[in-house]
Amino acid sequence: MGWLQIAVDVAGEQADEVSEAFTVMGAVSVTILDAGDEPLLEPAPGETPLWSNTRVIALFDAAQDTAELKQQVQAVLKARVSDLLLERLADRDWSNTWRDTFAAMQFGKRLWVCPVGESPTDPEAIVVHLDPGMAFGTGTHATTAFCLQWLDAHPPTNKSVIDYGCGSGILAIAAHKLGAACVVAVDIDPQALQATRENARRNDCSPEVLHPDELADHSADLVLANILANPLIELAQDLSRRVHAGGQLVMTGVLAEQAEEVMAAYTEWFEFTEPLYREEWVLLEGTRKND
Repeated sequence: MGWLQIAVDVAGEQADEVSEAFTVMGAVSVTILDAGDEPLLEPAPGETPLWSNTRVIALFDAAQDTAELKQQVQAVLKARVSDLLLERLADRDWSNTWRDTFAAMQFGKRLWVCPVGESPTDPEAIVVHLDPGMAFGTGTHATTAFCLQWLDAHPPTNKSVIDYGCGSGILAIAAHKLGAACVVAVDIDPQALQATRENARRNDCSPEVLHPDELADHSADLVLANILANPLIELAQDLSRRVHAGGQLVMTGVLAEQAEEVMAAYTEWFEFTEPLYREEWVLLEGTRKND
């Protein structure tokens, strides 16, 4: 099975919006990369770790009509893009292209995400080596970066952690590397579960990797949920019972205008700190009330 790859160059502040548009159009994968040769350094507080000029690459099923898809993309994105590139890729070309373009990134003071085989020169660095396969989560998306920076600033030393919606396993592995006592990675997507297991093996860690139906009565000191607002609202009761009294729930994947609605779904069980904002995205941190 092959793929249709569409690549567009946009300003950094437009990258998330274009990425979301591709997802709505049915893209099976979206990646944000540097469109020039700009190093990605540790951002100042409140800044998004994206390049000023970005390339957004989306993969669509090869069975889709090329002309129709190109017309649809141009209609949706309109004047937001300077160029539009469309080409057909074989499965193996996708993997090789991703590995060629994925660069090491730093999140916070110590945490790095690097392609397999690469490491930063900093001897104090805590490194997650990653190959996401077809699963979401490389650190290039603002919501994943948001959560990685939060983990670096609040290392879960000796805590139990659940990563709900684990994607590539990036947050679960980062939590392990930052001192978590035990980690459970959960996702509904079989490709995500496979990617998480493989990435965990590459990083010499062994989280328990489960489908939600297998989660049973698992609970933890910290639950990370980098998923969209509607699923977060639907899962409010289930996720809440999985956080120990006094434990923390951290939710990203939420747009700023959705923050109040998401928090309202959890206020029966959680006290929330002030939301953290980054452009259109928000990170919500709540502490579980005593029963």
